[in-house]
Amino acid sequence: MERPFAITLDVGTSLANRTGSWRTQRPVYTTLIPPCNAACPAGENCQAWLYAAEEGDYRTAWERIMQDNPLPAVMGRVCYHPCESACNRGHLDEAVGINSVERFLGDLAIDKGWTVPAPATSTGRKVLVVGAGPSGLTAAHHLRRMGHEVQIREAGPLAGGMMRFGIPSYRLPRDILQAEIERICDLGVDLRLNCPVTDLRGTMRTEGFDAAFVAVGAHVAKHTQIPAGESARILDAVTLLRSMEGQDKPMLGRRVVVYGGGNTALDAARTAKRLGATEAVVVYRRTRDRMPAHDIEVEEALQEGVLMRWLSTIRQADEGKVLMERMELDETGFPQPTGEVEELEADTLVLALGQDADLRLLQDVPGVTIENGVVQVGDDLMTAEPGIFAGGDMVPSDRTVTVAVGHGRKAAKNIDAWLRGTTYQAPPKSEPATFDRLNTWYYSDAPRTVRPVLDAARRHSTFEEVVGGLDESTALFEARRCLSCGNCFECDNCYGVCPDNAVINLGPGQGYRIDLDYCKGCGICVAECPCGAISLEPENH
Repeated sequence: MERPFAITLDVGTSLANRTGSWRTQRPVYTTLIPPCNAACPAGENCQAWLYAAEEGDYRTAWERIMQDNPLPAVMGRVCYHPCESACNRGHLDEAVGINSVERFLGDLAIDKGWTVPAPATSTGRKVLVVGAGPSGLTAAHHLRRMGHEVQIREAGPLAGGMMRFGIPSYRLPRDILQAEIERICDLGVDLRLNCPVTDLRGTMRTEGFDAAFVAVGAHVAKHTQIPAGESARILDAVTLLRSMEGQDKPMLGRRVVVYGGGNTALDAARTAKRLGATEAVVVYRRTRDRMPAHDIEVEEALQEGVLMRWLSTIRQADEGKVLMERMELDETGFPQPTGEVEELEADTLVLALGQDADLRLLQDVPGVTIENGVVQVGDDLMTAEPGIFAGGDMVPSDRTVTVAVGHGRKAAKNIDAWLRGTTYQAPPKSEPATFDRLNTWYYSDAPRTVRPVLDAARRHSTFEEVVGGLDESTALFEARRCLSCGNCFECDNCYGVCPDNAVINLGPGQGYRIDLDYCKGCGICVAECPCGAISLEPENH
């Protein structure tokens, strides 16, 4: 960049060139990790794809998501968006609707038929993925893009795992799920349904698999001993939700009691209402604030007329009724029986007490440790048996689709490294872009966009999707609410406010450079950077 003039001293030295000798600090462009990225269990670079989306470059935004998560349309519906809970904009007005923009991009990709390219060459290595749930599908997607041959074996008749058999269609339409599964298969992933694996090591040995990723999910319902008469109708929530994928829907009767406090319990109760139950009651032995279910799920259930009985437990079930006992919390927060009982009419009792994974295929693998119903793995998700990795619901973790997707991504990177005879090293983490580093006076008020919701009166008799998506104009607006925390978005503020013309614009997408011959370290650029992407560092003389 040429300078129009320079002030020159009699000794022939430019005044600007002397600043380095007395400058005590210098501005440095930094790259910080935004809180949304840091909070995403799937490892998405939320800020990067939001940046592309707010420019209207939706294809690039979607492709950036696909580098981390191959199920954006699914995730835009079922993720509980911890990224938004961490969003710095929440300190200013309301968090950016990251999840709603992701759904818009995912749906747009399905509508436009966007695809990701298959690898041009193959590594010649074969990986077996056991389980076609979110973790297995994600691992297969990434491993295939890395050039490996991937085969998924699924014991069930359909792919999707608990996304299909545990999440009702009013939350996740099946055509959306199927479209994203088919896109993964189109990469060249070999998906085999109704194909259970009973001898993992034997299958790997006889069929030439070099590594395996096991992600069978938690499909086995937990039970408890409840005294029941011979005519009492009792079933578990997993069976109920799974049966919704068949042609013959279950007959639950007019009054349904669901015992449990997680998201599955609420899904079972909401499903019962849609199947014709005039009364669906969730019985939970603690208080609402201690429910493992997410608050949004509780709110939607209440809107649909689901009744809640807190501090209660089921003592006995008979034909047409259950016996319920009131509980109270002791000083540690643990529920204790009071002896006060109440009879509740119930045609069906649904047990939603959690799920376990079926780990029989790993029980004969030497060295694999199973504790408290889950497989113990290392930081790389590899079991004690070299080349066998595990993830999703079957390892110690939160059991959500987002966590499972993150496991699939992480496993793929580690499997790829293991196959190449190396160890995957995650890149070093940057400092967090905290709210106090932002200069928010540059941002105007921009209320969060509210997604459309199906009227509660229409939900009782239909499995139509409850929460709608954004259109292009509202998705674009929502993406533009992003503050780009800790990362330069080339607003030209530093370039415009520098009193010494020391900031050099390197061109679109290239950022800026500080000309230290002219910079005197005044810090104005730091003070005026909206996103906190410039810091002052001590000058070393």
